[in-house]
Amino acid sequence: MAASLNLKNYTREFRYNISLASPVVVGLIGHTMVQLIDNIMVGQLGTAELAAVSLGNSFVFIAMSLGLGFSTAITPLVAEADGQQDVNRSQKLFLNSLILCLVLGALLSIGVWLAKPLLYAMGQPKEVVVLAFPYLFWVSLSLFPLVTFQAFKQFLDGLSQTRPSMYATLTGNLVNVVLNYFLIFGVWIFPEMGVEGAAIGTIASRFTMVLFILIYMTRDVRFRSYLQELRWSRFELRIIQRITQLGLPSALQMFFEVGFFTAAIWMSGILGKNPQAANQIVLNLSSITYMVAMGLGVAAMIRVGNQLGKRDYIELRRVALSLFLLIFLLDALFCLIFLTGNEWLPWIYLDTDNAADLENVFEVVQLSAMLLIISGFFQISDGLQAVVLGALRGLQDVNIPAGLVFLAYMLFGLPISIYLGLILDWGVTGIWIGLLSGLTASAILLLWRFQYLTKKLIGQTK
Repeated sequence: MAASLNLKNYTREFRYNISLASPVVVGLIGHTMVQLIDNIMVGQLGTAELAAVSLGNSFVFIAMSLGLGFSTAITPLVAEADGQQDVNRSQKLFLNSLILCLVLGALLSIGVWLAKPLLYAMGQPKEVVVLAFPYLFWVSLSLFPLVTFQAFKQFLDGLSQTRPSMYATLTGNLVNVVLNYFLIFGVWIFPEMGVEGAAIGTIASRFTMVLFILIYMTRDVRFRSYLQELRWSRFELRIIQRITQLGLPSALQMFFEVGFFTAAIWMSGILGKNPQAANQIVLNLSSITYMVAMGLGVAAMIRVGNQLGKRDYIELRRVALSLFLLIFLLDALFCLIFLTGNEWLPWIYLDTDNAADLENVFEVVQLSAMLLIISGFFQISDGLQAVVLGALRGLQDVNIPAGLVFLAYMLFGLPISIYLGLILDWGVTGIWIGLLSGLTASAILLLWRFQYLTKKLIGQTK
């Protein structure tokens, strides 16, 4: 009975956790579903085209990780100010974070655009590189509106208003799907542009998201004042420095994780277009379930940030643990789905009507089925480390977690991927065993850090 009552202390938070996280999850899953549809559409063109999208996106994901990771610093700062009911500080945070994201988005777009020639020096299949080069041009430009949008999204998330960014993302996704269909296959008056058409759809959708969120905030009386307070007199170097202090380690955390998975894409490309296509399929499926963890991670940032502002550390720990328990249960379900559906899930992406490419299709399916078993097992550790990381960001603890993530991914998981995948010649299966190892190590280390910090905070109040 005592154990049951103790468990209720956490399960009774599930309803609010889900209500707070669900708009974020819907927006993220919507975005990932568009990537799924992109991959399905491109997959109809052939395995080389699918591999080209994977290679092009690998560059963008690295830059995106820096932009998105940096912007996550906005949410805990706003959540803390909101917990203290300090509207003036929230307004200043909005202006200064928007300036930072505008500059960062422009720099990242230029950086990826300048990096395009590296595609030819990475040992990737030539037919894949030729297709990826024009794709990367358009997708690199889309980083500017994406990072700009993050300033709005993370700010509103910090106010516990997670629905506006969901609406903006879903609207942008609709634009993306429609344009992709017209431009990839050349429907109606539009030219047939293949993978390049998918990239143009992406940049159009991201500008749509920025426009939508601007209109939404202008029309909603709750947020209108923040736009009206965009005055240079509110620019403060001290706030810029504080956002940067939190944002840079957060960006590095995400950079290490995305870099870890990007290395898997590149290593898969060295093995050939079919291992790379299989890697892309399983990575895309895993991304869908990971969005649930990302949404709950945002909820953890918000709720922990609020309690930090109130200095209620016992409640802070309780709500965080409720989120950890929730993601554990959900990811156990996702694990079961991947393990039981590993033989048929890859067929969603591939076309069996192309007789000339049929041998490649069957090889990709066989490789994907094996990777889905490994991916099923790392669902739990991947989801848990994402939510714990969100809780640590809510505590504004970012420096040591960045080091722990680097240790888990770059010094532990990546060497295992290289050794098993390329040296022992286990292929893409060995690469994914390394991914599983790194994610598990990250989850254990971050949980230890959260336990240490919260016990220390509670001890200081006694």
